[in-house]
Amino acid sequence: MRKILVLHGPNLNLLGSREPGHYGHSTLAEIDQTLRNRVANLPADTAGKIEIEIFQSNAESALIDRIQAAPLAGVGFIVINPAGFTHTSVAIRDSIAAVAIPFIEVHLSNIHARETFRKHSYFSDLAVGVISGLGAQGYEFAIDAAIRTIRLTIAQNTSTTQNSNTLNPKSAVISAAPSSNQHKN
Repeated sequence: MRKILVLHGPNLNLLGSREPGHYGHSTLAEIDQTLRNRVANLPADTAGKIEIEIFQSNAESALIDRIQAAPLAGVGFIVINPAGFTHTSVAIRDSIAAVAIPFIEVHLSNIHARETFRKHSYFSDLAVGVISGLGAQGYEFAIDAAIRTIRLTIAQNTSTTQNSNTLNPKSAVISAAPSSNQHKN
């Protein structure tokens, strides 16, 4: 089982009522339910192999703790809207870099069409993708990309397991036969 971890940063709990001109009218609960439904309705070949976990916090330390716990929790992909931490949090950036889990950065509003301070992200250069300005639908695009990535990983792992006698360059150390120049005991 592989997980997609969706992280929502500060003030996103106020969606639906907070500046709807920038962030839309969807509530966080509505966005989260749409994402849960998307994962719950996966095709039969993937159903039960991918799950979603969603977490929102206004506290930087809580987000960092959740990111650091992700590898042991079986997280294979992260979708994060760091919100206000986008422009300020080196600590969250460092935690994402440390766990080395692929992620997509999502923003409801187009951060490049807003105030100057919002145009810089501490995350974009590490992300496999950035979705900005598409409202709640941006999360759906990010989840679809995460699902495709995890499905590919599952297919590769299945293929590797079925063909365990062939050399897989990504796991050569594990599946390669010992070289002839190694010491014999």
